[in-house]
Amino acid sequence: MSLEKIAKEMCAKGKGILAADESTGTMDKRLKSVNVESTQENRLKFRETLFSSESMKHFIGGVILFDETIRQKTKSGLSISELISSSGSVPGIKVDKGAKPLAGSSNETITEGLDGLRDRLKDYYSLGARFTKWRAVYKIGKSFPSSQSIKSNAHALARYAALVQEANMVPIVEPEVLMDGDHDIDKCFKVTTDVLNECYNELSAHKIDLAGTILKPNMIVPGSKCLKKVDSIEIAKKTIECLKKNVPSNVTGIAFLSGGQSEYEASQNLNEINKLNDTDFLITFSYGRALQQSALKAFAKEMDNIKNIQNVFNHRAKMNGLSSKGEWSESLEKEALAKII
Repeated sequence: MSLEKIAKEMCAKGKGILAADESTGTMDKRLKSVNVESTQENRLKFRETLFSSESMKHFIGGVILFDETIRQKTKSGLSISELISSSGSVPGIKVDKGAKPLAGSSNETITEGLDGLRDRLKDYYSLGARFTKWRAVYKIGKSFPSSQSIKSNAHALARYAALVQEANMVPIVEPEVLMDGDHDIDKCFKVTTDVLNECYNELSAHKIDLAGTILKPNMIVPGSKCLKKVDSIEIAKKTIECLKKNVPSNVTGIAFLSGGQSEYEASQNLNEINKLNDTDFLITFSYGRALQQSALKAFAKEMDNIKNIQNVFNHRAKMNGLSSKGEWSESLEKEALAKII
């Protein structure tokens, strides 16, 4: 199957990507936040519950995994990749090694993980992965992000993407401009423009087949501490404008990160973006907390009540599936939620 076809399957209308690639440390924090002991058994149990849900067949086109998870097996003996594939979804893997301090720049980071990546990709392919993810992180501040940060991270993203396509997998390129700060929406637009421009300059220089890639960007939103609030329609207008201005038209899919938005906000904003989408991009979601948080709370309440946990997850997945088509509404959200409470 071509990389473009895989990317199209992952971002097919009504479907999106489940970001279940939390590191062991991050998963520890999330489980502890709901008073659940973070053991390998509990981490697997929660993820297997989600991956075996009915919504996987209808609303989830791909699942991003962490190294621990892709090597695990279910109770029935299936590998996690086999379980995901059996639902018609595509298994993928986070391959970066995290954001580390950027030498020569205070308070900025460079994502590492290129060393040994070619060999790791061969291993992940043999374990069933057909796409990968690499995240770069940019802060907004008085002097951030610096040109050094923008250029260094774009170069790393392009080198990563080249190795991934060489290994016959689809690279998800994730340049995340963080919501942290008091900046307004226009500042987010400008910084995201600078970041995306440099990313696509580097991807072009490295001869990346853009049709066989997926972009995972932030939406254009004000900082979390900004006093000037905006509505979802303004967010959608700015986001579509930014995509049109900076993303080449032959990129197949755009799967937004939720980036600290609530479950409701993430669905509402994605819906408005798709209602205004007059591009050829397949625009959808690649959510972690915004898909899993309510299910995690249900898991904490009664982890053996598989049906209830899956019902909660199915609801959230369905709402985001509707948002990826511009068909979500507040009334549908409330009506569907009432049926599972």
